[in-house]
Amino acid sequence: MDQESIVYGCIKDVRLLPSDRERVAINRAAMLALPHAEEWPFLAQEMFSIPQTEVLGGYQTTVMHFGASYKAVEYEWDQWIAQFEALLSQMYWVSATVHLETELAGTHTFIWESTGNFHAPGSGDMEVRCEWSHEGGLAL
Repeated sequence: MDQESIVYGCIKDVRLLPSDRERVAINRAAMLALPHAEEWPFLAQEMFSIPQTEVLGGYQTTVMHFGASYKAVEYEWDQWIAQFEALLSQMYWVSATVHLETELAGTHTFIWESTGNFHAPGSGDMEVRCEWSHEGGLAL
């Protein structure tokens, strides 16, 4: 049986003003610029909840969640991370969290945080940390 990897998480941004649609529009455009799933990229439009231009619901935080199933993506994880960071570099956000669940190597959580109040497109002010956990034994 092939090794399945599950990747999921969310990107969070703050609303500075109730009418602040430019941030949402820029984030939306960055996700819509991703290739479609049939092209088999690491990141695809279809794996993201792409925000609407109109700010609907929510309180002070815009949450853009995502998720996908892969065949052993941990062996190409550096490439996945590079594409995710390229996406983040084009967006407004405060934090981003990615969970990588693997059958053999456990669960890894990667957290990006802006070094300022928020990350602005092209600013490069982000830091990442990784947490690892593994539960249970290997089933043979």
